Amino acid sequence: MSQFTLNLLVVGASFALYIGIAIWARAGTTSDFYAASRGVNPIVNGAATAADWMSAASFISMAGLIAFVGYGNSTFLMGWTGGYVLLALLLAPYLRKFGRFTVPEFIGDRFYSQSARVVAVVCLLVCSITYVIGQMTGAGVAFSRFLEVQNETGLFIAAAVVFIYAVLGGMKGITYTQLAQYCVLITAYTIPAVFISLQLTNNPIPGLGLFSTHAESGMPLLTKLNEVLIELGFQDYTGHHGSTVNMVLFTLSLMIGTAGLPHVIIRFFTVPKVADARKSAGWALVFIALLYLTAPAVGAMARLNIITTIFPDGTSAEPIRYDERPDWMESWEQTGLLAFEDKNDDGRIQYYNDNSEEFASVAAERGWEGNEMVTFNRDILVLANPEIAQLPPWVLALIAAGGLAAALSTAAGLLLAISSAISHDMLKSVLTPNITDKQELLAARVSMAFAIALATYLGLNPPGFAAQVVALAFGLAAATLFPALMMGIFSKKMNTYGAVAGMLAGLIATLLYIFTYLGWFFIPETNMLANTPDNWLLGISPLSFGAIGAMINFLVAYLVMKVTAEPPEHIQELVESIRVPRGAGAAVDH
Repeated sequence: MSQFTLNLLVVGASFALYIGIAIWARAGTTSDFYAASRGVNPIVNGAATAADWMSAASFISMAGLIAFVGYGNSTFLMGWTGGYVLLALLLAPYLRKFGRFTVPEFIGDRFYSQSARVVAVVCLLVCSITYVIGQMTGAGVAFSRFLEVQNETGLFIAAAVVFIYAVLGGMKGITYTQLAQYCVLITAYTIPAVFISLQLTNNPIPGLGLFSTHAESGMPLLTKLNEVLIELGFQDYTGHHGSTVNMVLFTLSLMIGTAGLPHVIIRFFTVPKVADARKSAGWALVFIALLYLTAPAVGAMARLNIITTIFPDGTSAEPIRYDERPDWMESWEQTGLLAFEDKNDDGRIQYYNDNSEEFASVAAERGWEGNEMVTFNRDILVLANPEIAQLPPWVLALIAAGGLAAALSTAAGLLLAISSAISHDMLKSVLTPNITDKQELLAARVSMAFAIALATYLGLNPPGFAAQVVALAFGLAAATLFPALMMGIFSKKMNTYGAVAGMLAGLIATLLYIFTYLGWFFIPETNMLANTPDNWLLGISPLSFGAIGAMINFLVAYLVMKVTAEPPEHIQELVESIRVPRGAGAAVDH
């Protein structure tokens, strides 16, 4: 059986499972569609939350980021994991106790204002649409390679699959589909990692293999990786070469951005009790840890495998000939996500850091005229890793299904958050309050269909690789929704004027900074002069600005609150009732 046929069978079987679950768990009411009728078991919800949160950025892109940067990109691990702890401890139980369907609904009711609700909807849409671009991009990458189609075609296929099970099933269908997708993605991620760890270190546990001995050289794996990178003019893998300030701000931005993500928060609205929300958070952390403890090893081992593939004799002096390149390179070249250019016409592949002044003289002596791996999309690394390590065909098919499961699970959660904001928080609560449940359910499905179409369109021209786009979404969530949620829960005195002013200030400041330093509509070519670290304000990266935006939000909200009227007494009593431990096992459903 050919690899393509095997890929098709495994991926097709996983899609049939997802669609079958959606049909079985089809949403028949708005409560089913928005919150699965609040009847999800905490363990099931924990696995579904893990799948919802571990997106294409986690599965497909994060290991690639770590592989090509090293220690500096450990910020993704620290920020995303730390942010989930923040969400579990400070937000999830209290929001579940409040008993609403959506984040804008909580903000609208807590701040006793339709204006606050509308502003929260705007912030949610900006964050979620930016985030879903990364998921569709990741799905397109996975489809393009394993189904041997163009990236654009892959994206259309992904959109069609999400459309079927998300529009049909709503939260109820998505929850059980995400449970299945978690099982697929964690199996797909772990099995290749175990194989590769065994090959390189003789240790079957990738996280331990990262700190074990490289079997071939007898050196510690990370020491060997540092050696081969430095030999090719790259920076050492384990050193920190960036700005410490940016590293701290970016980690903080990811942390509080995670805690403010609407599509993750709404998962805690699906359990019966507040106590179940806490249990769900605990189980989700366990399920998330299985992948996050493996990702650093996958990144480091993949980088070493790539270099030793191009330089099979163990030295950097004699790279392989282009016409003798392994099959995995040829396969990925067909997608356009990997490309070579023979700059010195010697028929070989020179892979080195052609920006290194120290290595320039060595390259000149060898007749090398530039790095000939002119394109290597970082999003392909995890998907290509089993091929690089020459693992069995069934492993390649499994990781194809896993990559698609990761992208589609988060995309579905985001699209549900978007459609809920439009149908429940705008149409039902603001524009047409007299519509029936049946009409609201139809509006939710129509708005989700439009959201899928928009995400597909934007995914065709993404502003960057998956994890970079997702990082922007986290920054926007950090600057807008997280402060409003925190102040709504922990400040009785915060009023509608402060909350609205804070959200708008955080949103506008963050968007202006991103547009200024990444280019309008995130297209770097439109603003190349500003898109350099030397031109950033105080050296702060646009990807790190979410933390600054959150500070602006808090400050503006506090200042406005001090000069405006206090919230009504019943709102202050409501806030107090959310925070106190009495009745912690119950929830106030409306």
